[in-house]
Amino acid sequence: MRANRRAWVRRVVALALGAAAATALTQTQQRLLPAQSEITFTSRQMGVPVTGRFRDFDADIAFDPRRPEAAQIRIDIDLASVTLASSEVEAELATPGWFDSRRTPRARFASSAVKPLGGGRFEITGRLTIKNVTREIVVPVTLAASGTSTAASGRFVIKRLDFRIGDGDWGDTSLVADEVQVRFRLLLAGVAVP
Repeated sequence: MRANRRAWVRRVVALALGAAAATALTQTQQRLLPAQSEITFTSRQMGVPVTGRFRDFDADIAFDPRRPEAAQIRIDIDLASVTLASSEVEAELATPGWFDSRRTPRARFASSAVKPLGGGRFEITGRLTIKNVTREIVVPVTLAASGTSTAASGRFVIKRLDFRIGDGDWGDTSLVADEVQVRFRLLLAGVAVP
């Protein structure tokens, strides 16, 4: 009886370990191709659109479009790598009232759920952290395959004052709008569109 029970326990453990290993193997790790990727933002200053971009960012992405619920996505952005049309504005964005990039050098998005919408489209819910302030956001993403890589693109809006960006003297939204549109196109190696 004990021998049968031990054999049964071994089989259950082996099956559980095998299932865990199979799950780990199907959850593929993607590699960001930074030279072909971009993250930009557009704000309005006194009604005039101002667009900037971040030069340095990286991503840690494990995503299988057949099992999106198991996805793990993390994107880190170097806030000091912001570029705009003016070096004076770039210097101002590094100050404590804006990005405070000396004390909080990185912004981070970490996914918590992925919802498939069909046709290579997904809604990714996650936590965006900027200046040690974290807010939950939903990011619509479209995947498009091209050769051996896949482009993940989308856009979403944040409210800068929710993250204490440009607070204080710059908190007047008639000078600088509260809403900031973020656009991205991340080229990834290792993703397949279902």
